[in-house]
Amino acid sequence: MLQLLNAQASRNRRRTGRTLLASALLTAVAAVPAVAATPQAAHAPASVRNETSTSAHQQVAHFYGAYIDAVSAEGGGKLATALRTFYLTPGLRSQLKTWEQRNHADGVLRAQNTPIAFRVTPDDSAAGHTWSTVRLTWSGGKHPTYSYLTVRSDLRTGKISGIGE
Repeated sequence: MLQLLNAQASRNRRRTGRTLLASALLTAVAAVPAVAATPQAAHAPASVRNETSTSAHQQVAHFYGAYIDAVSAEGGGKLATALRTFYLTPGLRSQLKTWEQRNHADGVLRAQNTPIAFRVTPDDSAAGHTWSTVRLTWSGGKHPTYSYLTVRSDLRTGKISGIGE
């Protein structure tokens, strides 16, 4: 029993830590001046596909980790909204709003509940976008239940521009 209590306390500390980290990152990003880019960077050739797509996949992983923590935390609604604003394109936010009104569920997770874990796997890149597969774990034990999402990111901005099943 003590082991279960320690595991739960450890999980809560990790969740709180990731939520605080996400809040700090959002605050830090808002404080960085938009003029930080140099004129040379604007005319630089496109980065190597692997570097750019890896960065986009990391962004997806960061977003889902922080977002799941925010929606599962009591009173995390403001943080979840801030994370959507930072990581998602305006067009996707609009699509999610429509999807959520129609389906009465969270459009990012495509569910009414919160998963217990997630995993992001890189997929292909083409035409200025890269795709990731997000596996959401809904139950543990010997036979866990999963759902899969396809997440599209813009290579130029790094923002998530599409979420589908």
